[in-house]
Amino acid sequence: MVWRETYMKKVRGFIGETEVVKIMVGLRRSGKSVMLELIQQELAEKGVRPENMITLNFEDMSLDELKEPKRLHGYLKSRIDAVEGRVYLFLDELQEVDNWEACINSLRVNSDVDIYITGSNSKMLAGEFATRISGRYVQIQVYPFSFGEFCTALRERDSNLSDAELFKRYLRQGGMPFLVKAALSESDSKQYLQDLHASVVIKDIVKRNKIRGVDLLERIIAYVMANISKTFSANSLSNFFKSEKRAVAPETILNYLKACEDAYLFGRVSRLDVPGKKMLQVNEKYYVADHGLRQAVYGYNERDIELVLENMVCLELWRRGYTVAVGRVGEKEIDFVGNKGENKRIYVQVCYLLASEETANREFGVYYDIADNYPKYVVSMDELDMSRDGIAHQNIRDFLLSDSF
Repeated sequence: MVWRETYMKKVRGFIGETEVVKIMVGLRRSGKSVMLELIQQELAEKGVRPENMITLNFEDMSLDELKEPKRLHGYLKSRIDAVEGRVYLFLDELQEVDNWEACINSLRVNSDVDIYITGSNSKMLAGEFATRISGRYVQIQVYPFSFGEFCTALRERDSNLSDAELFKRYLRQGGMPFLVKAALSESDSKQYLQDLHASVVIKDIVKRNKIRGVDLLERIIAYVMANISKTFSANSLSNFFKSEKRAVAPETILNYLKACEDAYLFGRVSRLDVPGKKMLQVNEKYYVADHGLRQAVYGYNERDIELVLENMVCLELWRRGYTVAVGRVGEKEIDFVGNKGENKRIYVQVCYLLASEETANREFGVYYDIADNYPKYVVSMDELDMSRDGIAHQNIRDFLLSDSF
């Protein structure tokens, strides 16, 4: 089991804070359940007894009778009252329980219990739950393995693998934790990812949003996967379908895209006018939660390598706690402007290769009209360091493994 310190750092400060419910969200099978195990492991090392830790996974059919909130409350209350001292409660995929928020809030208020929840749909954090415990929960999004975690996991089996060899695997396979652990063949890995994609679409998008136009949804998903890191609007996508003799209202497209975001299949990045510090409302970009899914469902990661590299960088910035925007400076565009807190910013420009002086001038030149002193990077597959004019150039492997940002 790979120790995921990136997320443990985010949750550790809240361990033992019974007033705050800890909620881990993210794409199905991205490692949220393992995070609950890691927290329990750390608690055990601090002396918490096994009987003071209660774990339920609501994808287990044997727990179906507990999916009614009053029954769940009664069951948990009886177990909590049966032990001495504080109880640590771990509830996996709790969105499977209707109206669960009343149960959780009651336990939080009336028992000495420290609560940890996972879920695969952001709608679980809306409405009644947010109203009941506004300001009393912390949300931590869990992503599939970063390249660093991927390297750590595979080197446990073969310590001689180079970063370059591992990156080739990561490019095609992505970072879904089960695939790294299981060491499946390429064909079996593809089948696993295709099945995972189907599960996300059916359980977390279609079922939860009562979507009737499943074929249209799949077409929209395929379009977004083909166009990750490219700006487009609902109107442009509507016109695309119109050219294929299919009338789809922009509002419908936006609703379907929002459903995909809610299931953590895609993440959306808005555009920022850097000099004016103003968010722009048109032509946003979307990134898929795991580029291995794109390879399995759409294919062509190697052919579209520049788009996939951009996807990797965006997810790495999100993992590290940055809010991310696409930067605009006049007519030029910066792939990523990452902000963390009030005073930390990073700029990142991503390309495949700096194969010519013209390309290098274009990629570095986007920064020349930015007057601030925040770190600026150009990231590519080139092995040689081509840094210039105070702008750092890094190979993408080095960038993804770096501790400097």
